[in-house]
Amino acid sequence: MAKMMGLLLMIGAMMFGVRGEPTEDKQALLDFLHNISHSHHLINWDKSSSVCKSWIGVTCNSEQSHVIAIQLTRTGLRGRIPPNTLSRLSALQTLSLASNSLTGSFPSDFSQLNNLIYLYLQFNRFSGPLPSDFSVWKNLSIVNLSNNSFNGSIPFSLSNLTHLSSLVLANNTLSGDIPDLNNFANNNLSGIVPESLERFPRVAFSGNNLASSHALSPSFLIQPPNSNPTRKKSKGLREPALLGVIIGACVLGIAVITAFVIVCCYEKGGTSGQQVMCQKGETSRKKEGSESRDKNRIVFFEGCALAFDLEDLLRASAEVLGKGTFGTVYKAALEDTTTVAVKRLKDVIVGKREFEQQMEMVGRIRHDNVAALRAYYYSKEEKLMVYDYYEQGNVSSMLHGKREGSRISLNWDSRLKIAIGVARGIAHIHAQEGGKLLHGNIKSSNIFLNPRGYGCVSDIGLATLINPATRTTGYRAPEATDTRKSVPASDVYSFGVLLLELLTGRFPLHAKGGEEVVHLVRWVNSVVREEWTAEVFDVELLRYPNIEEEMVEMLQIGMACVVRTPDQRPKIGDVVRMVEEIRRVNAENRSSTESRSEGSTPTPHSIEIPSTSFA
Repeated sequence: MAKMMGLLLMIGAMMFGVRGEPTEDKQALLDFLHNISHSHHLINWDKSSSVCKSWIGVTCNSEQSHVIAIQLTRTGLRGRIPPNTLSRLSALQTLSLASNSLTGSFPSDFSQLNNLIYLYLQFNRFSGPLPSDFSVWKNLSIVNLSNNSFNGSIPFSLSNLTHLSSLVLANNTLSGDIPDLNNFANNNLSGIVPESLERFPRVAFSGNNLASSHALSPSFLIQPPNSNPTRKKSKGLREPALLGVIIGACVLGIAVITAFVIVCCYEKGGTSGQQVMCQKGETSRKKEGSESRDKNRIVFFEGCALAFDLEDLLRASAEVLGKGTFGTVYKAALEDTTTVAVKRLKDVIVGKREFEQQMEMVGRIRHDNVAALRAYYYSKEEKLMVYDYYEQGNVSSMLHGKREGSRISLNWDSRLKIAIGVARGIAHIHAQEGGKLLHGNIKSSNIFLNPRGYGCVSDIGLATLINPATRTTGYRAPEATDTRKSVPASDVYSFGVLLLELLTGRFPLHAKGGEEVVHLVRWVNSVVREEWTAEVFDVELLRYPNIEEEMVEMLQIGMACVVRTPDQRPKIGDVVRMVEEIRRVNAENRSSTESRSEGSTPTPHSIEIPSTSFA
């Protein structure tokens, strides 16, 4: 009996370990950390905290059973990698230890990392030969070993890696013949360039003693005259793009280049050796004596799982997601496969101290319906904010965007969940800092969907930092002419406009033929005053049965939120309860076998709609 109980306890412990945390991986990481020199303030690994939820630079799989990514770029690691530590992470797919001071040879026990896909060891002090057999990492896709002191020959086993898309070995002391690969600048390589590599730019082989397989002149990798210059020119444009992938450069157009070059230039004029700095609650407020040392750093908030610096951000591939009231948002894909959304602010009218205070206040907010601010950057020329990247895009694009010529449809239940999530998010924001914090810029392009499909609000508190002239008029409350004098009721008004937008499928400001622009609030009010008709609702919603009462109730809530007098609008807490009640009734009606009685009059949850006070 005792043996049986012991067996059950052991099985239970094993099950708990799988479902709770990857205990073996956690111990391997602790062994690594305790046996290597590092900057303690950059790595927050603690035995008592959650490896999957709290440890900086660590990513687990969805089941939280294994660690799949380690991202410790520029974290002050020094010395040799302790053996039998990182190699115990059997499910590891991404390993980034770039830009540290790691020494010694390539760790031989890395051969145990059979699932490795991305390996970044550039800008360290590794030496000695490369592993002879790369075929043990059959899934390798990107390898960057540049800017070390590796020597010896390049293993021909690299040619067997069918998934390899980028290999960077530049700035080592490699020698001998080269396999059928690319990018070997500034080594001691000799021999003949393989025919398959002659399509690459000359810079990929510069700094070596190499000859062409066709005995062409030294300028053979520069476009020679030919009978088809157009085609050759096109080819020449494609090849630098390959190098762009290799060096992680970002070419997004003049706007992005200008913005990021300014930041880069400013960095060079400031402190050297940029490093990531994670916030620890109130300790994030640095004393004046250390302000110069911390100047120009990206500031991460407590609990962040990101590990990159400004240089990584500058090298990231970027894509413009949108240009809004307060700035431009970019999708930034970093070299270690991390993707973030970066907002570049414009027209900031406050100084550094006030800006940082607002960022810290916003950065402490953690709620299911509030998009977390992960980090920020401040300099005289640039102000950046870093958020999680939402693959689905914002609610505005869902409502008004097009895909393959047809409208993206949001059903009634989805719109209801968006409204509930946004209301909850605003209520949580208003409860922070003793009620002093407001959102100030509620609009559909600032709303995203959380994993459960509920609305999640972003861009909190920026209205107090930006020139009031840049405010969006379609959502702005009549009294909010000065953003610094806004009140909670102003957010309620903007939320009401969002509700009307969800119900009608129309923009807050839309054209009505010619140059006439119609305000959504006034248009809804004019339709409702004539009679309760389906004309006000989005035609996409009319396809769904038995939701008329719910839509009318939601319309009444929206109209109550957009009355002109702030005191007559409902409090956001009351709005949350009302929209949640609609959701509850919605669920009951879907599951009930009893049909609704015809001719019933919808009740607007005791909201009185003034007849003459709409904006």
